[in-house]
Amino acid sequence: MIANRGYDAYAKNKILTASPAELTLMLYEGAIKFCNIAIVAIEDKNVEKAHINITKVENIIAEFLSTLDHKYPVAKDFENVYNYLMDRLLEANLKKDKEILEEVLKHLRTMRDTWKEVMERNKTKKAN
Repeated sequence: MIANRGYDAYAKNKILTASPAELTLMLYEGAIKFCNIAIVAIEDKNVEKAHINITKVENIIAEFLSTLDHKYPVAKDFENVYNYLMDRLLEANLKKDKEILEEVLKHLRTMRDTWKEVMERNKTKKAN
């Protein structure tokens, strides 16, 4: 019990002190985690657990959509991708379709990896 409180405090502090870029990375990581949990739940025929975790992924994508800054032209591209992922998640949730979730997972991993690369390049630029 005490160890859990210590971890909870650490996790909360990590979020509170994270930069916007780090928060975005955490959201991608969370979406990937919940998508993986949903896939396993579908394999285990646990419909409720699959639904709960697909909904968590949808909530993260909704957060990405709501925070897009449309003063940048690339925001429209992100909006299109996020809307596509939302459509696929809805279908996956209705059908409890593992293959659709694996497709979504592939996109999320690619976006997360690209985001990490952007963060790394920005660190390098600031260091020079």
